Amino acid sequence: MNLPMQIKGIIFDLDGTLVESSLDFNLIRQQIGCPDSIDLLKYVDELSCKDTQASANQIILDHEYQDAINAKPIKGMAELINAIEAAKLPTAIVTRNSLAASAMKVKQNNIAINHVLTREDYPAKPAPDALLAIATQWQISPQHIIYVGDYLYDIQAANNAGMIACFINHGVDSEYQHLADIIINDLSQLQQLLVNHSHND
Repeated sequence: MNLPMQIKGIIFDLDGTLVESSLDFNLIRQQIGCPDSIDLLKYVDELSCKDTQASANQIILDHEYQDAINAKPIKGMAELINAIEAAKLPTAIVTRNSLAASAMKVKQNNIAINHVLTREDYPAKPAPDALLAIATQWQISPQHIIYVGDYLYDIQAANNAGMIACFINHGVDSEYQHLADIIINDLSQLQQLLVNHSHND
């Protein structure tokens, strides 16, 4: 397996990609009354009653905070980030998480990535806005940036931004993974790809 383009930058999702997450989305949906067919954040955004919206947001934040306290790094995370640093490639994180939970996860797990965009910064994935903002800041064409994530929204956001979509499935095939450009089972596979890639340039 080879990378399709020359890679000049890497953006990561956070939950399920760099750190473990045990967020129970079904429970959150139950608590705020969000139907399965609707995106959770979109549902809360469109609630007409401000009080209901505030309490729904607070429920999500509480769940995220609890999840952040317990979050552990995903196997191979530190090694991968060290390898990317050695290759002198810029890195960033784009997450649908809140800033507070994201900051805690990054700090507690010693993730050496300073550039973190959350749902408070830009419209949430699958919207490409955050990814494109980073590409602009880096002055790198989106087609030379790889976005790594573990969910459908991550693949869609990368596709919408014209970036290389890398899907990490943790060894379990998913019905939508064919939409990604690259499929990996774990982070060490991505590290191997990048090492081979830099030797080929």
